[in-house]
Amino acid sequence: MRRIATTILLLCLLAGTAGGILITEFCPDPYLPRDPDEYLVLEGDGVLDGFVVSDGEGGFRFPPGTRICGRLVVARNGLAFEQTHGCSPDFEIEDHTSAVPDVISSGNLLMANQADELYLYHGTTLVQQVAWPADVHPREGQIHYLEDGVWDPRPLFIGQSRFTPAVFEGVTVTAFAAPDCAYEVFSSSVASAEREILVNVYEFTNPAMAEDLVRASERGVAVTVLLEGGPVGGISPEERAIAGCLNRSGIPVLMMTTTDAGHAKYRYDHAKYLVIDGKTVLVGSENYKPGGYPAPGLQGNRGWGVRLEDPELAAYFQEVFLFDACGGDIVPLEGTEDDVHTPWTPSYTVEFAPCHAVGARITPVLSPDTSHLITEMIERAEESIVIEQAYIKNQTKYELNPFLAAAINASRRGVQVRVLLDSYWFNIEDDADNDEMVDVVNRIAAAEGLPLEARLADLEGNNLAKIHNKGVIVDGRAVLVSSINWNANSPGFNREAGVIIEHPEIAAYYTRVFLDDWDATEEGGTRDIYGVDRLKMVAAACILAGLMALYLYRRGRS
Repeated sequence: MRRIATTILLLCLLAGTAGGILITEFCPDPYLPRDPDEYLVLEGDGVLDGFVVSDGEGGFRFPPGTRICGRLVVARNGLAFEQTHGCSPDFEIEDHTSAVPDVISSGNLLMANQADELYLYHGTTLVQQVAWPADVHPREGQIHYLEDGVWDPRPLFIGQSRFTPAVFEGVTVTAFAAPDCAYEVFSSSVASAEREILVNVYEFTNPAMAEDLVRASERGVAVTVLLEGGPVGGISPEERAIAGCLNRSGIPVLMMTTTDAGHAKYRYDHAKYLVIDGKTVLVGSENYKPGGYPAPGLQGNRGWGVRLEDPELAAYFQEVFLFDACGGDIVPLEGTEDDVHTPWTPSYTVEFAPCHAVGARITPVLSPDTSHLITEMIERAEESIVIEQAYIKNQTKYELNPFLAAAINASRRGVQVRVLLDSYWFNIEDDADNDEMVDVVNRIAAAEGLPLEARLADLEGNNLAKIHNKGVIVDGRAVLVSSINWNANSPGFNREAGVIIEHPEIAAYYTRVFLDDWDATEEGGTRDIYGVDRLKMVAAACILAGLMALYLYRRGRS
């Protein structure tokens, strides 16, 4: 028995030496000039004697007796890797620092940016091969990850998080709609804070919301604000004035931007959420601007938002915030001492009060980490899908937006699908905007006889500034509230945040809001695909008919 046990132990050690060790991560095209911080990761358990990593031109092996137990990082330049990642690798290929052990190099292993390959050998046996662009699609700054034997197709970049899907049960929810009651919920939520408020928002120009945070700070609440450092059009004078107002009250205002110390983690930090006292999260589609959170009775954007009360859910979003708010790409935003004036806004008749519910099931949705959950949500639909979006952009000229494609495919199996898009001028002025998208969707519906319809919103008929929503309702039971636009950039390259809420009362609430916008389009004068109000066309036709009749009458008398 003792000899058998010894034999089994020896076989296990041999298996650990030659098996289970793979390249599981690599970055061939990092941000530093000439890529000194390129690296790869081996994972497994065993002795690395006999293992060689090569690119076909050069390679390296490990010092005799080197063991791996889990994860081992090999960088080209240890100092450059530490500059980029904030920690040292386990080995370096080139001898740049005595603090990092060297591998034993042969030739010159340099991972090319656009096309190259890596080979992992054990003795003369090829254990693993990965080639790009065949197996992975390289981009500058992208890290390639092997998960369950498959290279992750998501474009995940240096410094980005990789949060996995999570579900939280029994959450208390307060749903709200902009412009009706959004500011009311925000203001009361901030007023309830006792210890801490963490804010992450793409743009912040609303002085009333800034004053709410200042009052919280003055009563001892620790407030931190994180903004996008390079929004479309740049940081506005109004936002710099808001930053100055917050700074003078002792509130740190940070921004995410590319610096000498670090490349921005995301193309845009486009999220819109706050975490209060480690127990409450407020997340929605709207920026902290007068149009997103107007005072009650003033016109604004159509947007959706929710307040969620649950310590575990709040801890999840707190971890997201703390991850994003550190690193070389995070710097203070210098404010100004200018005053901020809220622009004049037309009045608005409030239709929707907040909706409260308990016992909801909440699934956070983050871009780029878990934005695939939106597709999965749509693919599970059995009866109905309603979609209200600021805009929908296709992936390419010949490829539909993947979320829209999933919805259209759902209609092909009998699911009723309705799509409502914004009709503000900048979303219908070009040749591939919302009006053309409505036409594409309706042409597909007509050609295939599908239960599918798309419309442009009648903003004037419903007294809205614009549709800025990014919402979905499935089967009258699940609702997506998020900041994720339906374009090629937002789901894969931005930091975005949202939630899927499963609760019939919340779904019914947002269905009422959606139908109010949808029916206003129908009753208030549906716009055709060129954005022309049909009522105006009818009126013009009547005037022309009247003028023609008058002309014929006068001619008959002459």
